[in-house]
Amino acid sequence: QVQLVESGGGLVQAGGSLRLSCAASGTGFIINAMAWYRQAPGKQRELVAHITKGSTNYADSVKGRFTISRDNAKNTVYLQMNTLKQEDTAVYYCNADIIDVVNWNRNNYWGQGTQVTVSS
Repeated sequence: QVQLVESGGGLVQAGGSLRLSCAASGTGFIINAMAWYRQAPGKQRELVAHITKGSTNYADSVKGRFTISRDNAKNTVYLQMNTLKQEDTAVYYCNADIIDVVNWNRNNYWGQGTQVTVSS
């Protein structure tokens, strides 16, 4: 069983920055890809950024402002968020596409979510 634990959310003024972290813990797994999603009140959950071993992808709304990165040795993914806007306010969720090395099953995991609030 794999657990994803997020940290780094909070309250920030528009134009400010925050850095989210998500650490995967457990045994016997390989991380294939990781991503950050967000869900604002009354809206559907949306993909913010995605990272594999060789590539990154971003939602158009965050390109140039957010950067996703990963530390493979620590099984951790980060989301550096700069020039934050009020419309970035949401609960941010970490997602991981993971392979179980015991049975080679591929599973998808979610973190518990961390609130990001951007004030004017």
